[in-house]
Amino acid sequence: MWVRRAAIRPVPSFAQVPLRALSEVEEQLAEDDEEARQKLDEAFARFEQTQPALADRIAQVLGGPLDETALALGYFLTLAVWLAFDNVFDEDLAEVTPLALAGVEESLKLDEQLRMADPAEAVDSDDVIAMEQPDVLSFVHEHVDAALEANASEVDVDDVHEIYRVVLIEVLALSYAVRPPTNWGIQMTTEFTA
Repeated sequence: MWVRRAAIRPVPSFAQVPLRALSEVEEQLAEDDEEARQKLDEAFARFEQTQPALADRIAQVLGGPLDETALALGYFLTLAVWLAFDNVFDEDLAEVTPLALAGVEESLKLDEQLRMADPAEAVDSDDVIAMEQPDVLSFVHEHVDAALEANASEVDVDDVHEIYRVVLIEVLALSYAVRPPTNWGIQMTTEFTA
């Protein structure tokens, strides 16, 4: 089977976020006491400080006219995704520069255009991203589906789609911002001597 090359660059295997990290963040965000709210405020401040370009881009979307469901989903997912990356990669997560962010947005846009131009194309851009970050996209889909199902009669699907798209951009941008481990690419050989 022939598959068209995507405009989206592959994510290095060392940059994948495991499901356990997302589950831990979800539990952390579900806590509802004063200490949890303070930690959440601190996390938002740290996100804005360490990822200013990405935080500004997300703030543009969240500051737009969105219905309540999409807005709540947007705050939850964007923070959860960043916290998972931050928890897993810590010092190995570089700042997403404005240029890198623009590159991610352009590659996603180009990939979408390429796929729309070919009616036989069976893979969507978000499917490509799901191949690169399967646990993250599974987590995102689970929460988007739950929000749509719980609020089916009142949710603006276009608003949810706008949130979904900015989360895809965030996932790709953060994936590309993960620095390789110091021993990445070094061939390790072990010799046993008697």
